[in-house]
Amino acid sequence: MSEDTMAAMVSWMPILFMVAIFYFLLYKPQQRARKERENMLNRLHIGMRVVTVGGIFGVIDDIEDEILRLRVAENVVIEVSRNAISAVDQPKENKPADDDDDDL
Repeated sequence: MSEDTMAAMVSWMPILFMVAIFYFLLYKPQQRARKERENMLNRLHIGMRVVTVGGIFGVIDDIEDEILRLRVAENVVIEVSRNAISAVDQPKENKPADDDDDDL
């Protein structure tokens, strides 16, 4: 290789290094998060307790393509878009209360 070719390759190395850093620190994790969200939305089924983007908790009563009917209270059902679901609400484990508080 000639000296000019080597100099050109060396001058491109920092740019290629920065592209690799952006790929692994920004693009790849964003793709992974998008895929996890897509999987979560595809696994939704009737009876699941979910949280909407607006912070509304509800139980899925019915699913029609992109529309979900959430029961948010007794005799209260709202319709939301499937994309409005931000997370599946995991039930908390009922842990027995500590008896140490009795000594206070």
